[in-house]
Amino acid sequence: MPDPDRPQELPARLLTDPEMIDACRVRDFARVFRLLKVRAGIYPSMIARRCDLTPSRVGEVIAGRRHLQHMDVIERISDGLRIPGDMLGLARRAWETPQALVVDEREAPQIPKLEQQAPASLPGPDVDSILALATRTSLNVATLEAFRSSIEDYWRRDDQHGGEALRPAIVGQLRYVVGLLKESRPPSIQNGLYGIAAELARLTGWTYFDARQYNQARAYFTEALQLAKEIDDRQFMANVLACMSLQATYQDKPADSLALVTAAQDQARSALGSTPRVMSMLAMREAFAHATLGNRDDTHRAIGEAHSQFEGIGTSDPDPSWVTYFDEPKLIVDTGIAHGRLGEAATAEPLIADALQREDHTNQRGRAFHSFWLARTQLDQGKLDKACHTATQALEPASAVASERVSGHLREFYQQLAPHRQEPVALAFEARLRELLPPVSGSLHP
Repeated sequence: MPDPDRPQELPARLLTDPEMIDACRVRDFARVFRLLKVRAGIYPSMIARRCDLTPSRVGEVIAGRRHLQHMDVIERISDGLRIPGDMLGLARRAWETPQALVVDEREAPQIPKLEQQAPASLPGPDVDSILALATRTSLNVATLEAFRSSIEDYWRRDDQHGGEALRPAIVGQLRYVVGLLKESRPPSIQNGLYGIAAELARLTGWTYFDARQYNQARAYFTEALQLAKEIDDRQFMANVLACMSLQATYQDKPADSLALVTAAQDQARSALGSTPRVMSMLAMREAFAHATLGNRDDTHRAIGEAHSQFEGIGTSDPDPSWVTYFDEPKLIVDTGIAHGRLGEAATAEPLIADALQREDHTNQRGRAFHSFWLARTQLDQGKLDKACHTATQALEPASAVASERVSGHLREFYQQLAPHRQEPVALAFEARLRELLPPVSGSLHP
């Protein structure tokens, strides 16, 4: 049985996690300790014992009331928890050298065991086992539903406020669920956990995509694909591939976008019971890919397919929860955006304007994003005053949601105003833009 006090290697998944890397880089030990508990099962009492700290001190760090800055303490944390030195800005630690490369010329001095050095006030290893047992969840159908409800709440809050602040909680829950998958459970519960983990990974990828951190997004989308593949959920695999297709359009890789959405449609067609709503959403993503490539006829064909599939939606269709957002206003606004991407501004404008009147007003990011597209189609038609007015209206919801994707679009609109930069309406938009969305370096020039 492994000694709970003996330093052991941390899971590679944790050491390579972007959040753990960032927390170590800035020496935010409150985050580091929380991540160790949630994702590696290393509780505060174990942290205290391994790092020769008092439990109260560890608790104060986690609560944000104390900051660890002394180099000897940071070195003890690195050695006790097996965090590589370079992650904490330290020199390579002695234990990082593989044992085969260590030259043992004489017998090494005996190092007292950690428990002999620890103050008597520290709890023993049995306390950690009790804590782990106390936090273990008894999983049943109700537990799975609770997980799904939390995911729906994450998506709602993501629409309203953006995913940046939510991401640590989402990733923490993802790692927790992935940990649960290691235990043996009835197939129905195990499959449900795989589906929940896949959705959490996709949501994490989406928050990175919305922040325009594309490499991290792709990594989590790939993890979502792998988790869905474990239970052969081809509809969900299609959904993830569709997300990756949309990201490829933002990365100016339209050929990749088309390949990914084509694969998504193949997965959905091979799945049992793919619903018309799912196929309609995928057809619209195909239209985006063709429009980005400038394929006019194929774009129109895909738009027609999206509407045809949508008309086939029945009241009893068992739609997966992740596609219910694709309602009629969403179909209409995406149709307008596809025409807008193709350069057909006159066709796009009334569609986007109509959808904006009908869509949910609590979806701040959606309203900002769609208002940008409306402004862009108006500008493409030479309607400068109307375009600036629409873009200015988009700034309010954009400032309420942490979405670099939306902010980037509005700064992009500002760049498109270059020929009209001295017009009063353009100057007014610029002033409001600078007030509500401070420029990022190099992105906004007077």
